Amino acid sequence: MQEPQKLWFKAKDYGWGWQPSSWQGWLVLAVYLGFNFKIFWGIDSRLYSDREALINFFLPLAVSTVILLIVCYKKGEKPEWRWGKKK
Repeated sequence: MQEPQKLWFKAKDYGWGWQPSSWQGWLVLAVYLGFNFKIFWGIDSRLYSDREALINFFLPLAVSTVILLIVCYKKGEKPEWRWGKKK
């Protein structure tokens, strides 16, 4: 008999989305935030034009956000709009 998988993210009680529910979920969220802060603080306005700075920040931000959403979808509860605790 196969043991059920533990969810890393549980569905939010209000709204749509997830929140971490295990140490693995918190680790994924911490890596996501750390990566994006590193990119943000690495942008140097003296070295890049405004357009280059936007591309060098928002492209990695978009890619990392898509990766986070994929991990949440695969390792979390099914997302749906909720307004209060599940009955």
